[in-house]
Amino acid sequence: MSDNTWSPSSWRSKPAAQDVVYPDREKLEKVLGKIRTLPPLVSPSEIERLRHQLGQVQRNQAFLLHAGDCAESFDACTHENIAAKIGLILSFSLIVVWGARKPVVRIGRIAGQYAKPRSSPTEKIGDREVLSFRGDNVNGLDPNDRTPDPDRMLSAYFHSTATLNHVRSLLTSGFASLHHPKDWSLSHVRSPALREEFERITEGLSDALEFTRTIGIGKESVSYEQGGGRGALGEVDFYTSHEGLMLDFEEAMTREFPIPSSLASYASSSPESSPTKVHYNTSAHFLWIGDRTRQLNGAHVEYFRGIRNPIGVKVGPSMKADELVRLLDIVNPNREDGKVTLITRYGAGKVEEHLPGHIRAVQQSGHPVIWISDPMHGNTLTSSSGLKTRNFGTIISELTSCLRIHAECGSHLNGVSLEFTGELAEDGFSVTECLGGSMRLSEDQLPLRYQSFCDPRLNFEQSLDVAFLISDHFKKQRTGGKKSYGDVLYSELGGRTLA
Repeated sequence: MSDNTWSPSSWRSKPAAQDVVYPDREKLEKVLGKIRTLPPLVSPSEIERLRHQLGQVQRNQAFLLHAGDCAESFDACTHENIAAKIGLILSFSLIVVWGARKPVVRIGRIAGQYAKPRSSPTEKIGDREVLSFRGDNVNGLDPNDRTPDPDRMLSAYFHSTATLNHVRSLLTSGFASLHHPKDWSLSHVRSPALREEFERITEGLSDALEFTRTIGIGKESVSYEQGGGRGALGEVDFYTSHEGLMLDFEEAMTREFPIPSSLASYASSSPESSPTKVHYNTSAHFLWIGDRTRQLNGAHVEYFRGIRNPIGVKVGPSMKADELVRLLDIVNPNREDGKVTLITRYGAGKVEEHLPGHIRAVQQSGHPVIWISDPMHGNTLTSSSGLKTRNFGTIISELTSCLRIHAECGSHLNGVSLEFTGELAEDGFSVTECLGGSMRLSEDQLPLRYQSFCDPRLNFEQSLDVAFLISDHFKKQRTGGKKSYGDVLYSELGGRTLA
């Protein structure tokens, strides 16, 4: 199919995996008609800025942090939860900047990540078989509220709007400058050797920040509230993302705009011609195709191939090497830099078998891609109490294996995709959903503050564990030190011994 046959609705001619069946089609069309008239959530200029920065990530000049909830809920759209999530992303990225000495591009799984794919359309609850919960923008978690309701898409739009508005407000009013090492407690760290490693990193980072303030960088004589600037340390770029699962909604949020005039090579074919118009998905800066919806002849790939946004593709053990290359041919036929991010999610026990072949196939094809590791989704297990969980040691084993394999293949791991949360339970402590980490969370502690209604997330302390590990790896790589996947920090955090 040639490019000129694409339209925001051409996906409707293809089979759609994970499709939602709405009993009231008339109501569905009415809701979608309303969404088409609502303002964009993000602008073409913001999307183009992200594309440019992802080009830097692709050239190994920056690091990509993609992080947030497995699935957002409408009830979690509060100041406390949003501020905690953004604060954790800022803290994580600051630690990585310190070790890697390169910028971090921050993309949150936020302001739209409401839908969730399911392995089965129905599930058993007690003696009842009901429709599976598909996320707050489809149906309710209550077994009696499982009929897909189009109005939930409209509610998702407005919850996304409220979330994004608050994120923008936080990031333009000095919030970023608060998340510095002085605010990080290491009291949770059980291992003396690990605490010593963490203290070494935080002291070095604090010293560097103090030095910049001493020479006048990041130190404003007038506060932001009194009319002063935000400063180099107080303002950051932040982008939103979600899985492009609900194609009805994505189509309704797809708008045609001219490419910004500053992009002269794209904006028009000649000075006299009209600006080139393209289709942007204006619900988020970045969208990705999931492992369950990446069929080459499917509706999701058809939709994604036509939007200007940078996109992600989940790559799992079932992806064949030639299939991956054919997928890249479809979604990025012009081989544009910063367009495609490959998010690998194999599981710690399968990464050695699959990642090298995928890297070689992409290298031989000549396609420009960004490689990031999702060490979460392939490592989910069920505890003896029936709760879904993940073991921290397994998560970092997959992550560090990816770092090593990319290096061995002459490639680079350009970033990480994590499901984490900075939110606190009602008692003021972090959630307890993943095992291990520096706090050595045990299985009998999982029920204490287990809050996820989707997949288990790393809590604040476990997330910073990962940040310290990545930062330490890049610092040692940069300074010629020993690789981090065999040292004290890795072993103390529960990483598996590698052959």
